[in-house]
Amino acid sequence: MSIYGSRKTGVVPGSDLTLWHALLIAALYDGVARSARDWLVTFLHARVPANLGKPLASLPRFQILMGEVEALLLSNRALLANGLAQYEQGQCSATDANLIKHVVTDNAIRSVEKGVAAIGNPALSRSNPLERHLRDVLCARIHTPQADTALSAAGRAALGDV
Repeated sequence: MSIYGSRKTGVVPGSDLTLWHALLIAALYDGVARSARDWLVTFLHARVPANLGKPLASLPRFQILMGEVEALLLSNRALLANGLAQYEQGQCSATDANLIKHVVTDNAIRSVEKGVAAIGNPALSRSNPLERHLRDVLCARIHTPQADTALSAAGRAALGDV
């Protein structure tokens, strides 16, 4: 089946660039969040407060936090994989791709923010990689389509373009 599919699938001629843009931006910021996660894992294993005598990674609070981050990133991986599979089959509409971009980037931002909140003030130091990852991932909000555009289009599609 061609990428252009049929109107029934929502894929229309000329939407190829829109689809790729949305999915590529989503994948880019998911990668930033994964880099932040990797740094956080290393930090939690290396940081051993004197009064604790063992790594922060051993504390249930940080284990739950990492579980929350993993859940967000797992959702991202599933959304991106499904979006790309649908794209290859000519069944990914621009609306779907834009929603994937919105949800994936929102999850990426939330996962990095969770790490920053857990580490506290040191996470906001310019010398800390987590601070750079936070600045980078927040840029996802300014890339087209922004949340209001993606959500409005999806809402109109769901309501039958009233």
